[in-house]
Amino acid sequence: MELTVTYLGGVQFEAEARGHKIYSDQPASNHGFDEGMTPPELLLASVGTCAGYYAAEYLNRMKLPAAGLRVRVTAEKATNPARLAKFVVVVETPGVDDPEHVEGVKKAVGKCLVKNTLAMPPEIVIEV
Repeated sequence: MELTVTYLGGVQFEAEARGHKIYSDQPASNHGFDEGMTPPELLLASVGTCAGYYAAEYLNRMKLPAAGLRVRVTAEKATNPARLAKFVVVVETPGVDDPEHVEGVKKAVGKCLVKNTLAMPPEIVIEV
């Protein structure tokens, strides 16, 4: 897996992988133009879309309704060092209330690559 980040000026960046691009910026209150998500928001988006992928995969495999599937991710900030300390992932599955399938969705989301990466932090090597 590889992604390239290019500085655009100010506090804006472009991230590109496989020809797909997303943009990161800061709110005006932090000297940005508010034209993209902040890096922590992109991390939440990564957790949420990964959780959604696994939830939808389960629902579709079980032939359950996936329309209306929504994932909300929140995080709390911590200090020393600055970081996101607690993520809460809420999966909404309208029309799916059988406890067996609710548990099935929960187990499926538990397999999320991004969640598991955060739960077992990888080695990060910084080279300049």
